[in-house]
Amino acid sequence: MKRYIFLFITLVSITFVGIAADEAKIEVPLRFDRYYTYDEVNEALKALNTAFPDLTTLEVIGKSEEERDIYALTINNPKTGEELTKPGVYLDGNIHGNEVQAGEVCLYYANMLLTKYGENERVTKAVDRNAHYIIPVVNVDGRHHFFEDGNTPSTNRSIRIPKDDDKDGLFDEDAPDDLDGDGNICQMRIKDANGDYKADPEDSRILIRVKPGEQGEYTLLGYEGIDNDNDGRFNEDSEGYVDPNRNWGFDWMPPYVQRGAGNFPLSGVGLKSVNDFIASKPNIIVGYAFHNTGGMWLRAPAAKTIKLVQSDIASFDAVGKEAVKITPGYVYTPSFELYPTYGDFTSHVFFNYGAYAFVGELFMRNQETYIEDKKRNKSENALETLMENSQTGQNRQRLKFNDNVAQGELYKEWKAFNHPTYGPIEIGGWVKMSSRLPHVFMLQDLVHRNSSVVFLSAESTPDIKMQIFEVKEISKNLYRVRVRVENKNGISSMTAQAVKDKLYVQDHLQVNGGNVIAGGKITNLRLNQVNYKENKPEVQFFAMPGYSRAEYEFLIEGKGDISIDYVSQKAKNAKASVKL
Repeated sequence: MKRYIFLFITLVSITFVGIAADEAKIEVPLRFDRYYTYDEVNEALKALNTAFPDLTTLEVIGKSEEERDIYALTINNPKTGEELTKPGVYLDGNIHGNEVQAGEVCLYYANMLLTKYGENERVTKAVDRNAHYIIPVVNVDGRHHFFEDGNTPSTNRSIRIPKDDDKDGLFDEDAPDDLDGDGNICQMRIKDANGDYKADPEDSRILIRVKPGEQGEYTLLGYEGIDNDNDGRFNEDSEGYVDPNRNWGFDWMPPYVQRGAGNFPLSGVGLKSVNDFIASKPNIIVGYAFHNTGGMWLRAPAAKTIKLVQSDIASFDAVGKEAVKITPGYVYTPSFELYPTYGDFTSHVFFNYGAYAFVGELFMRNQETYIEDKKRNKSENALETLMENSQTGQNRQRLKFNDNVAQGELYKEWKAFNHPTYGPIEIGGWVKMSSRLPHVFMLQDLVHRNSSVVFLSAESTPDIKMQIFEVKEISKNLYRVRVRVENKNGISSMTAQAVKDKLYVQDHLQVNGGNVIAGGKITNLRLNQVNYKENKPEVQFFAMPGYSRAEYEFLIEGKGDISIDYVSQKAKNAKASVKL
């Protein structure tokens, strides 16, 4: 009888678990009042693909070091053209495993385009006119471990390529340990009359340095952990370290020049898969990699010694100068102004693939406020300003925000713990879902504003219009045909750098039909001045900068149907025809 009762209870439990699982199923439209785990991101992508099969393609583009799938979602309306014939917009996130909200921006962008298609005129046009390529999680191992393991706000950034950080012949053997099992790696402190710290008199949770001759109260012991390899050190050999934003191919430098570079460019197997995906989409004209934190829009180049052509800066500016209006408090600057880097995303995509590339550094900690408006804008005196801007002042403000706005969810109160080496200590401090991540109540605003910048880029991609504006017979069987080409948007049809480096076939006009005697760019329409091309006049090579117009003239011998094609790798092709 007991056996049957147990079986009944088990079946009922399984049934309720199944019901709970169904209730937790991710549905479209997606929710952004929470963060998604790695598995949930994949489920969200599958849900979008299932809900919009005619507009999306979902594929696994590769696997990580730990054999996790890397998904890419393509949004394109095939009724308005094949994806590679349209200006491509690329975005990815979570290249560093702890930079979680970057993945949420990518999911939000996809969700916005798909759920508003057919309802919002501008969104519908962007889906019809552009191809959108979205990889929410680049560092899939890092995101998985950030959620599943104990972490600080800054750990699990690396590609999980084992590395002997402490040069003891062992690999990744002494990472921080979640001693109290709460899913966070917080700080350890021990009471010590000879310590360098004492409790802040205003908030005892904060430790401040003692002055010379002053009695100490605590010693900080670092993050939670034990001496796993018995070498007398704590937490000195964590996962990795290969920084995936120092492992791209352009201007890569070895580890002795730049920490985290890896042994060779694209040594991260997952990162190489992402690169191969980008390479397979030659129509990508603008790309984003989302990170945290700081509130910045960073553009190429990442090294101060590299100079860009002014027309390329103008295309960057067409987006960047508007982006800061969409995301208040952010700054727009070349990457090198923050600090020089080598083997970074923006330079790799710009110089190798001819796409205008940005890094979006998400979230500003100074948004975590608990202060009167008058003090936020102007302090009462210089001393108060200094206190507010000091590290202690910032910590006080953050704790007030935690206590009064986030209901204490961002900070772990100090609690006693018996450490196997140190004995009685206390563990506490900022939890992993803090500091570099906004509280979930702030997430909706963040993902929407930053997705709106990507959307601005899509609307700014080259929109080429072509018309034959004059056909004139200038002698028997000889016609003058004039064509006007115009880019109505702010981003160039081809980077000047790509033209200079001959990355791919330049944009061009191609005349089909008749015998083209001469052809060239009109330099002065009113004076009939034309810069005729010496060889193969039926083909005219050029690039169309943002908000520009160009006119070309062809002298064509013969009669019948004549067509002129505008051909571009990154802007949509155009055609015009006339009967002579």
